Amino acid sequence: MAVRPAWLRMLRRIWESRNLFIIFFTPLFLLPLAFSTTAAACAFVIILMAVYWCTEVLPLAVTALLPTILFPLLGIMESKDVCMQYLKDTNMLFVGGLMVAIAVEHWNLHKRIALRVLLLVGVRPALLMLGFMSVTAFLSMWISNTATTAMMVPIVQAVLDQLHGNMELNPRKDESLQGPVSQQQNTDQMDPVDADEKTSPDDPPDQRSAASKPTPQDKPPSNQTDACCSLEVEEPGNNQEDEENMGKGLLLSVCYAASIGGTATLTGTGPNLILVGQMTQLFPQSNSVINFASWFAFAFPTMILMLTLTWFWLQFLFIGCNLRRTWGCGADLPQREQAAYELIKQEHGRLGRMTYAEANVLALFVLMVALWFTRDPKFMEGWATRLFNSESEFVTDATVSLFISVLLFVLPSEPPRFLCCLTDSDSNVSPGPASSLLTWPVTQKKLAWNIVLLLGGGFALAKGSEVSGLSRWLGAQMISLHSIPSPAIAVIICLLTATFTEFASNVATATLFLPILASLSQSIQLNPLYVMIPCTLSASFAFMLPVATPPNAMAFSYGYLKVSDMARTGVMVNIIGIGCISLAINSWGYALFSLDTFPTWANVTTHL
Repeated sequence: MAVRPAWLRMLRRIWESRNLFIIFFTPLFLLPLAFSTTAAACAFVIILMAVYWCTEVLPLAVTALLPTILFPLLGIMESKDVCMQYLKDTNMLFVGGLMVAIAVEHWNLHKRIALRVLLLVGVRPALLMLGFMSVTAFLSMWISNTATTAMMVPIVQAVLDQLHGNMELNPRKDESLQGPVSQQQNTDQMDPVDADEKTSPDDPPDQRSAASKPTPQDKPPSNQTDACCSLEVEEPGNNQEDEENMGKGLLLSVCYAASIGGTATLTGTGPNLILVGQMTQLFPQSNSVINFASWFAFAFPTMILMLTLTWFWLQFLFIGCNLRRTWGCGADLPQREQAAYELIKQEHGRLGRMTYAEANVLALFVLMVALWFTRDPKFMEGWATRLFNSESEFVTDATVSLFISVLLFVLPSEPPRFLCCLTDSDSNVSPGPASSLLTWPVTQKKLAWNIVLLLGGGFALAKGSEVSGLSRWLGAQMISLHSIPSPAIAVIICLLTATFTEFASNVATATLFLPILASLSQSIQLNPLYVMIPCTLSASFAFMLPVATPPNAMAFSYGYLKVSDMARTGVMVNIIGIGCISLAINSWGYALFSLDTFPTWANVTTHL
């Protein structure tokens, strides 16, 4: 066995210790900035955090805590003022919204919705992909994109097994439909949700009783298996290459739809919340121009347009344009597709009737969304405007989400005894007091506390940039961009953000870019929303690399995809996204946010 040269062994040791080198040598390299002006010291902190965030030498949330140490030491802000940035109204909006999402996941309401939609759209290849994309995008609007993908990808795998006749195509095909993939890389998005949910005393009763049941792949119906295996001769067109392409297309459709869907609501993904917080921080006189209703009115049509074009692109690339085969025009349903449909139907049947707890969670979820939409719809007076906010904005979207969250801890998960006549039998009512719809152990396990710190770190950076004068200095350097047409500026911002977010967390990307763009807009007298909204949406466009976001990593881990497959597909999806943003920001965005004018609130910034 050949002995490696000493210099090669030394390089290998250095590479293995690269995290320590980055942690210690980056601040030494940037040290001259720290002892210059206050603005330069703030730039030192921002650049240091950007390097740490991009290389992930420290956990993202730990890096977000650096302003609490460095700002006071460098004389930028007092410690009490820095720490106040870590628990603002936007953070509480995130916490409240995520608690409701946790309740939806805990009682399997999201799975019931997903399977029901798949039964409605059918299992024709094109419609099946549309069904997976639509339900994934809808769920990702309200719950973690990681949790959504973790639930949907095993369903995709089970359906593919039926469509392919349970062939030995995928090394991970033996995983149960209930068990999501757990190869979540330490990247991106809001929502490190525990994908491998195991039964516990806090699980709902029907989930505990179903835990011991075999999943469809543990015990497949014999008639379906025989029918699928007997189709090797009957359907010669379904060769292995077609099957692999179908698997690639469906897996990519789920992970892409999870990222696209989260852009439609304020609580759907981290960058959206960063935008709201930065607007409140940098432009306190903006009068909540971005709230749940106004953001949904702008972003939801954009999401639908992008999702539709992405569906067409994935269908063209992986399924083809054979209408008879992909849409089933005038053709009977093949036995394999019938077997896949029966699998989805069987899994939906396992859930049984909607339980009392599911119905309560669904009612509270609908109530929260209705209160969000009607709080301050802008085109008319909302309920909060008339009742509470006539003098000042006392009630915000965070108030609504926290109110619903508290109700989850109050309302029981089983009907009261005086309503037992509404249940099938007395056995459905526990002998002791029923637990609430949501318990603290479940919340503590699943709540993404690291995102609370990430949001706070972003607000601290924005405040430090403003107080130190760094924002004004950056704005002065960008006055020359006034000659560039504003649509071109928006496209350039989208390209830069979409490229950067492939290698860094989307929350970190928005945190770093938005304060700079706010300064840019003030220096060239452009509505800040015209540049900040495209940046916010583009921060979620991580489609090209498996490590760019947890949904991508989950889809990649199933063995169908190569890096080249994701890269060539993701490039076009990024182009589609940038095109949709450019169209939206220059059409209905103008009318919603008056983007053709430079607002008076953009001339005012907060001061200590």
